[in-house]
Amino acid sequence: MACLPTEAQDAVQVLLQKNNVRHLEEHVLSLNNYLWSRKRPPEDRQLREKAMELENKFRENTNFKSADLNIYQKEEKLKNDVLNTLRKNTYHWQPLSYTDQLGLVYLAARFDGGFAAVSRALQEIYQRVPDFNPQTLMDFGSGVGSVSWAAHGIWGNKLKEYMCIDSSSSMNDLSELVLRGGSDKGEMHISGIHFRQFLPVSPKVQFDLVVSAYSLNELPNFAEREKIIQTLWRKTGGFLVLVENGTREGYQLLMEARDIVLKASDKEVWDHRPAYVFAPCPHQLECPKLAGRSPLPCNFMQKYQPLRFSWNPSVGWEKFSYMIFSRGPVGDNDSQWPRVIGPVLCRPRHVHCKMCCSDGKLHHDIITAKRHGKDLYRCARNSEWGDRLPAMISSSCPDKTQFDEKESSS
Repeated sequence: MACLPTEAQDAVQVLLQKNNVRHLEEHVLSLNNYLWSRKRPPEDRQLREKAMELENKFRENTNFKSADLNIYQKEEKLKNDVLNTLRKNTYHWQPLSYTDQLGLVYLAARFDGGFAAVSRALQEIYQRVPDFNPQTLMDFGSGVGSVSWAAHGIWGNKLKEYMCIDSSSSMNDLSELVLRGGSDKGEMHISGIHFRQFLPVSPKVQFDLVVSAYSLNELPNFAEREKIIQTLWRKTGGFLVLVENGTREGYQLLMEARDIVLKASDKEVWDHRPAYVFAPCPHQLECPKLAGRSPLPCNFMQKYQPLRFSWNPSVGWEKFSYMIFSRGPVGDNDSQWPRVIGPVLCRPRHVHCKMCCSDGKLHHDIITAKRHGKDLYRCARNSEWGDRLPAMISSSCPDKTQFDEKESSS
């Protein structure tokens, strides 16, 4: 279970008591609902296509044809009908402007859950590549500092430099206050942190670890997202970590980023090492969840201890999606292990596992001790949603599962 450091939790309590935000619980609930249901801003091309579709539909309408209006009046009525329909049926995306008060609400609403999701993603690197010891980190859309706290909790003082980038000066100030224990004069709990409002674009200076958590949906259009993702990849020396809501929108944002990074269409190439998908996919192929008519998000759950508020439950669950890219291939045969992509259902003498496998396909395996061996059976029973199962799945027979002896001997 992920748990914010005591220093961070205490700082949140100090700041909220000092500022006394009225109706905090209602604001927290409202902001959480808004962020969870938020969609990508519609593209101009999509709006034009929808307008043309509506215009053709209205022109075919018999009432419109027979209306007792001259040509000019008909065209004006058509234009107004199209605009009114677009306004009613189009998602109205607006940029979020984080004032001092909204920043405090965000701190209370998302600090713990965001920390939990980022910690889970970074643990994937820490556990699979123990020799990776990053000294520099860049956090795009750093907000209240969840990424810095999560990274410090994993690599500690090995990390020497943190570049935190957020366009909101209020959020940067709030993040620094949390690091100082809630007081302007407090000592920084994590050293080497620098705050900036603008993303440096030069490819010459890279960071061992680059992270963007819950930030892509704050960008106004695809062109801006593409530019930012290309810049983040340029700045990546080791791993690029992207985390978003575990919704269909969050998943689509990550699939966009996956295409942008893997296609390598960036003209300003400084580091020629190719991009590889490190996690969660056990392959470099197209996501099999995109194959259906209605793509379902590839998401995961992380258990965490919520901040100490009367309205919070004793245990929280963060549903999130993530994508990790590496510079060049990392790992050996274990990179082919399938990923459990849903709840593991333990039944008498058998286990149901839904997995994404190295052949680029989804498998639903029923694992038993008799058919697959006691070691794999025990491993499957103890696995959770998001874990990798130390087995190789045969593409010719979805129910043929072989246990990786490397894991059983460790």
